[in-house]
Amino acid sequence: MPLDVHAAKVLEMIRLSGRPPYETLQPAEARQFSRNARAVLAPEPPEMGEVRDVMIGAGRAIPARLYRPLGAAAGEALPVLIYFHGGGWVIGDLDTHDVVCRQIANGSGAAVVAVDYRLAPEHKFPGAVEDAIAATAWIAGHGAELGIDAARLAVGGDSAGGNLAAVVSLHARDQAGPKLTQQVLIYPAVEFAMTHPSHERFAEGLLLTRPTMLWFRDHYLRGIGDGADWRASPLRADAFAGLPPALVLTAGCDPLCDEGEDYAARLAAAGVPVTLMRVEGMIHGFLTMGKLIPAANEAVAMIAASLKIAFAR
Repeated sequence: MPLDVHAAKVLEMIRLSGRPPYETLQPAEARQFSRNARAVLAPEPPEMGEVRDVMIGAGRAIPARLYRPLGAAAGEALPVLIYFHGGGWVIGDLDTHDVVCRQIANGSGAAVVAVDYRLAPEHKFPGAVEDAIAATAWIAGHGAELGIDAARLAVGGDSAGGNLAAVVSLHARDQAGPKLTQQVLIYPAVEFAMTHPSHERFAEGLLLTRPTMLWFRDHYLRGIGDGADWRASPLRADAFAGLPPALVLTAGCDPLCDEGEDYAARLAAAGVPVTLMRVEGMIHGFLTMGKLIPAANEAVAMIAASLKIAFAR
């Protein structure tokens, strides 16, 4: 499968920059490199109706950022996407995914609440899961305070964030949690065994390599046994029926491609409405690279359009 020409240029730019592989860095250093990449790879932040940092969650304050789209009427209760950023549960924050959240809000006409869940290794599994579940429950119960319509609630995220969105969807179904309109899973990490064929096809030479994935895994999990827990590997859940409709987006040149598509197939086999979209020739993490990769902006627009349709049902 040929690599997209724009993605290839990004990989070459990273190589020429001399940025060390994440697995050679301490987490704090890796986080700073991730933040620095935003200025190079992300488009200019679009104008919004409102952007506001908030503290959410019962029992422990979880930082979050509320986005209201341009043109939204003051006081209008908007549908909302709760967004969990990617970064292997170790890197990433509200700023690294700020532009994507703005784009989705403006494109869908919905609010977006980005959740700054706790990161590993300072907070290992299941810390991020606990924050994602708590944030979702709190947002659903505080619609008036946030100016949202909690009856139209979706969850989504990319990579590790896609993992958390899948886990939140499973937990909400099994524990009488908030009713979710849609789950948006963007190149999600759903199985820690890393045995799907794409893990071998794309083990080296791209942005996400096998050594990098092992670095994320070892920082996030308390031990190898955690990988068997469905809250870490949602592909291992006992059942998939009754979950919210899903949009699953994968990247053609991504170690996680096959497991994401396997998850979409499991959902569909259980009767869950699924839209699966593979962006051919694309690398893991491309969604935040819209300044240099046109397919990123096209994918974000498609995600926003899907949410708009889901919220209108």
